[in-house]
Amino acid sequence: MSSGYSDPQLFASGITLIPLTVVLLAYLVDLLVGDPRWLPHPVVIIGTFISRLDRLVRRPADSKLVARLKGCLFPLLIVGGTYLVTFELLHLVALVSNWLAYALEVWLISTTIATKGLAQAGRGVYEALRAGDMPLARQRLSWIVGRDTDQLDAGEISRGGIETVAENIVDAVTSPLLYALLGGAPLAMAYRAVNTLDSMIGYKNEKYLHLGWASARLDDLANYVPARLTLPFLVVSSFILKYNGRNTWLMARRDASVHPSPNSGIAEAAVAGALNIQLGGHNTYGGVASFRAHMGDRIEATTAGHILQTIRLLYLSTALYLIALLAVKALL
Repeated sequence: MSSGYSDPQLFASGITLIPLTVVLLAYLVDLLVGDPRWLPHPVVIIGTFISRLDRLVRRPADSKLVARLKGCLFPLLIVGGTYLVTFELLHLVALVSNWLAYALEVWLISTTIATKGLAQAGRGVYEALRAGDMPLARQRLSWIVGRDTDQLDAGEISRGGIETVAENIVDAVTSPLLYALLGGAPLAMAYRAVNTLDSMIGYKNEKYLHLGWASARLDDLANYVPARLTLPFLVVSSFILKYNGRNTWLMARRDASVHPSPNSGIAEAAVAGALNIQLGGHNTYGGVASFRAHMGDRIEATTAGHILQTIRLLYLSTALYLIALLAVKALL
């Protein structure tokens, strides 16, 4: 077995060759282990550097042009730096042992995937609702959404849980899997840096409207293809799980474009169609009311059970997606 990190010719050309088993093992590690709190998480390190760069370059008096030019430093330094550091680290470890480098790569890729974490977050809200513990359900939802949760009823809490799981299917699972297969841990980690940038500075508020513009647009670009590749697997999974498979496709085609994100709306509208529910609507953020266009038709009222159904869609659709990607990669 050869390593793209220890082969001088491949290293010089910047090409990363990753056995399919590495990505598969990383996916399984995430499913079985997730992100143990006692292990350092690379995203925390990435976030620290983003915060430091933010403090260094952001000035409230900057013009729109200056802020946007400064904003370009974030993808250049954070994303580019993440890729190079990951590649160099694996290269150095491979000089000692290819097997050790592969083991490190499995772990690094697994940290970019969050199937288990996403499912656990949704299940935590579900379990609190099923137990009738509304304060706990609101608290657990507040950990995973930005909206105010202190006044939400069971239906709105359920909607928040469903939306969170659905819209993160791409960001948390299918995008990093695709980039891991295309470029191993360096590209998967670079993608996670893109996503972390968007979550930290990609806001359309006064503070980051211009400074975070480049990061937000790069995140849209990075998720564009994975989001659209994910849809067929959501449709197939809906049929397998005996949800409304036909409606999954129809609602994604009809309503995805009303979502503020050009990518998140695809999975969210598909889930709304699959479960015969309506997502979107009124939310409050820091006491400020906001409305997001509806997706799906309200054939059924949202309940805690729909959170579990969304989690099943998450597991099955991403597993089928990975199998398909591995098969295509093996044939190329």
